[in-house]
Amino acid sequence: MKQKKISYQSPGAFEEHRFEKLHNVTFDSSLSGSEAVAQEIATLIKEKQSNGLPCVLGLATGSSPISVYNQLIKLHQEEGLSFKNVISFNLDEYFGLEPNDINSYHLFMHENLFDHIDIPAETINIPSGTLEPKKVRDYCKAYEKKIAGLGGLDFQLLGIGRTGHVGFNEPGSNINSQTRLVTLDHLTRYDAAGAFYGIENVPRKAITMGIKTILSAKRIVLLAWGTNKSEIIQKAVEGSITPSIPTTYLQEHNNTTLVLDQHAASGLTRIKAPWITGNCDWSNLSNQCKAVYWLCEKTDKSILKLTEEDYNQNGMSELLNLEGNYYDLNIKMFNRLQNTITGWPGGKANADDSNRPERRMPEKKRSIIFSPHPDDDVISMGGTFDRLVSQGHEVYVAYQTSGNIAVSDDEALKYIEVISDISDDSAAYEAIKKELLHKEKNTIDSLALRKLKGTIRKRESLAANRYIGIPDDQVHFLNLPFYESGKIKKNPPSQVDIDITNELIETIKPHQIFAAGDLADPHGTHRICLEILFDSITQLKTAPFMKDCWVWLYRGAWQEFEVHEIEMAVPMSPDQVLRKRKAIFYHQSQKDSVMFQGSDDREFWLRAEERNRLSAKRYRDLGLSDYQAVELFKRYHF
Repeated sequence: MKQKKISYQSPGAFEEHRFEKLHNVTFDSSLSGSEAVAQEIATLIKEKQSNGLPCVLGLATGSSPISVYNQLIKLHQEEGLSFKNVISFNLDEYFGLEPNDINSYHLFMHENLFDHIDIPAETINIPSGTLEPKKVRDYCKAYEKKIAGLGGLDFQLLGIGRTGHVGFNEPGSNINSQTRLVTLDHLTRYDAAGAFYGIENVPRKAITMGIKTILSAKRIVLLAWGTNKSEIIQKAVEGSITPSIPTTYLQEHNNTTLVLDQHAASGLTRIKAPWITGNCDWSNLSNQCKAVYWLCEKTDKSILKLTEEDYNQNGMSELLNLEGNYYDLNIKMFNRLQNTITGWPGGKANADDSNRPERRMPEKKRSIIFSPHPDDDVISMGGTFDRLVSQGHEVYVAYQTSGNIAVSDDEALKYIEVISDISDDSAAYEAIKKELLHKEKNTIDSLALRKLKGTIRKRESLAANRYIGIPDDQVHFLNLPFYESGKIKKNPPSQVDIDITNELIETIKPHQIFAAGDLADPHGTHRICLEILFDSITQLKTAPFMKDCWVWLYRGAWQEFEVHEIEMAVPMSPDQVLRKRKAIFYHQSQKDSVMFQGSDDREFWLRAEERNRLSAKRYRDLGLSDYQAVELFKRYHF
């Protein structure tokens, strides 16, 4: 593997970094960033080995370091990197969990790293979650003493939570804190609720290394991937040191680097508003759009009301010099946004399409809507879906995963009892019913129970599609194998997943593909499904039919595209909003009590309607027509 180096240039050396108080490096993807970090760790291990010294590593859990651990395993298996001189100390552990619990960090570390490398078992140190309360304090002191006795941590790997916590050092943690038992913040527990099948199962306490312990490390690298980390990263990097955001304490450390992907870095001033730092490429149309729409928000004006003074007072005089004058620039930006709006997402026949987002030909298109779970289609683009069908296009839906893990045991039991009541041979279902009634906490569902839960979601999806108006034979359940682990953690995607996707695309030969473009979680199902589709498109792109295929990305119930990214906006009338709501309601297992709600406790239909309403408001505030709701899309150019 070609070694990649992380630049150690001070963040204050250039004008574009003048707001930043923590050194950070942005990579194109979490994979490339993880490769660089793994190489740095490998180099450190080898240097220590050559000098006959142990390498003391502080390790983190969570989704962020998984790709780093994958790279370290690869270096061990393919390049012979040995971990025999490594002594590891994990940051934290949930209090009350046995080491073999599926949510314990003991199990996490062994499944994701230790079981695949040659690190000696006796050099692995992970806080115990099964201590008697009266023994916790002495245990924590011993943990600290062991680290100090080895000369401290040579390298500390960190992630970051939405509260800004590192390890389980929640808001309010003191800079002098050491290893201790802590009470978890409600938001931290809420974010973990999916893995524990409900917040009521998430432990309330944990043992964690303290801030002082972390800051004593000779080198610290913090990882952050995805748009859901962008807001807290901006506060940590550009904000003042405060106990309310423990990550800001890293500003006190003289050898810390934040390794980010483009999405996690998107909230930094030099990226979000580069004209403020004086380092903006105004020849880039995207930067022009981003700047003008940002200026509208800042001045609380619509596009056509912006003045020359508005531009000059906000660092955009150079843009005016390039464009000629503010009036022409306003018109250009207004027209650009207006041309994204269409009531014809499949293209409008017999119309001039030079300024429309979609082509008019062919008049009737074959469209595939790829949906990661069996409800993302109607939640994220239900209005557009309905419009495509009503306008006569040949629409197919491809549900990429079964979504079985998102069906609660209570919901599954209800269906089993209905079947048992009406079946002449209910014995076939007794085993599943017994499993549901006597299931232990956090155990993996049997194959039969997973099949039942997948079937529940399948039948809900077929009902929703019939309501919108497409027959059952145009609905495909791909059941991609990567998803079928029975656990929150999925199997690695493989060529088998891509082949299944290839076969469907080659059979239908679509003119349009719609796909979920949610990239908030680097290891989430939406991102994996999108990457599988992108790999499929890469393998198929030379096929003749692909020359006529356009790919449109939509986003889900959690986030939306920025205005400058939007390339198609499909308005919805009040009646269409209600039709979309009803289509979502067909997914009854995901209504009222949702297994994986993420960071928003509203039901999916409420989130979707609010998101679509706010999108319409954004267009209205910029001076365009007043719609009830709008669904937004960005084109993927392959």
